[in-house]
Amino acid sequence: MSRTGLVLAREGSQFRVDTEDGIVTAVLRGRIKRDDSRALVGDRVTLEQSGGDWAIATVAERTNLLERRIPGGRGTRPIAANLDQIFVMTAAADPEPIPQLLDRLLVLAESNDIPAAVIVNKIDRASGEGLIKRFEQVGYPVFPISVTTGAGLAPLLATLHSEVSLVTGASGVGKSSLLNVLQPGLTLRTGVVSQKEGRGRHTTVTAEMLPLDGGGYLVDTPGFSDVGFWGLEPRGLVQCFPDLQRHAEECRFPDCTHRTEPGCGVRAAVGTGVAEDRYQSFLTFLDELNTELRDWE
Repeated sequence: MSRTGLVLAREGSQFRVDTEDGIVTAVLRGRIKRDDSRALVGDRVTLEQSGGDWAIATVAERTNLLERRIPGGRGTRPIAANLDQIFVMTAAADPEPIPQLLDRLLVLAESNDIPAAVIVNKIDRASGEGLIKRFEQVGYPVFPISVTTGAGLAPLLATLHSEVSLVTGASGVGKSSLLNVLQPGLTLRTGVVSQKEGRGRHTTVTAEMLPLDGGGYLVDTPGFSDVGFWGLEPRGLVQCFPDLQRHAEECRFPDCTHRTEPGCGVRAAVGTGVAEDRYQSFLTFLDELNTELRDWE
């Protein structure tokens, strides 16, 4: 007997797989363990049953794969596959937003060719006006919400219907609380913000795909504060900043690094079409990529 399904989560050596006949638990077939097609959250798989137990026999070709470099290392850590959109979530306050971390997560989405949007939670505690304007000027859809009061949740939920969406962001911004509200009955663990560090405590341990009653799936991911890029060339970084890329086409030289070259369209736009801190994020990531390139040679 065989059937197809969608991998929802990995729990040790077992996988929870959503099929048309319900959610089942499966293990990997031996040959899959030995190659590069190990199942990930979001994978479409074929299951085969033997002796009452289910096993993942094949993994379908992926439309995309979201992965990040292991901080301080040369390997990668896959997060999820076959995503339709990524929501980068922050809090307007408590913890204080870190714009450069948000930029980093958006670059991660852009470098994997996955559409991205921004969620600004806790607008009942602070307006988040500057943050909202910052990302709207870039061109990202922005959803100001309050999980506590319910403000702004209806428009966000409408965008999730029939899509596979991933929510990511730093710990403490309210991801698990949001998912509990969007899908009643989940009772995901929620954490509190450390008063000492002003940061949230991790409550999600591994990526997990959650079916939504209205259709679609939402992927919850562990909160993290350090994200390394993988497979991104320094000269390709500007393409992961939509606001900078628009002005890069105006540069005098086609190989402009957007640092000191005369006639640079990007530098000319800083303070008008490009926010100063967005440009600083670009320079920080560019230095990081150039340093990694030298270290790995």
